[in-house]
Amino acid sequence: MSEPTGKYSITMPRDIAEAAKARSGPSGLSAYVAAAVARQIERDSLNELITVAEAEHGPVTDEEIQALRDRLHRAREQQTRGGADAA
Repeated sequence: MSEPTGKYSITMPRDIAEAAKARSGPSGLSAYVAAAVARQIERDSLNELITVAEAEHGPVTDEEIQALRDRLHRAREQQTRGGADAA
């Protein structure tokens, strides 16, 4: 990250803070928390995009989701095999 940093004070449950501190490793708690917040922002942005898309096109069905999961699974299998069966 080349962005400037700032110092912030946050409050969270002690057990969550201790678990995060134990898992933060050499990068430290601040980097661990920053990465977690960045992931949450990405999720929030994706949820906003889904809401807009569903408002325009309707909700995605379970069948459509499963078909895409199957397609992704097949693509990953082909990639693992080096694309030998890729069409």
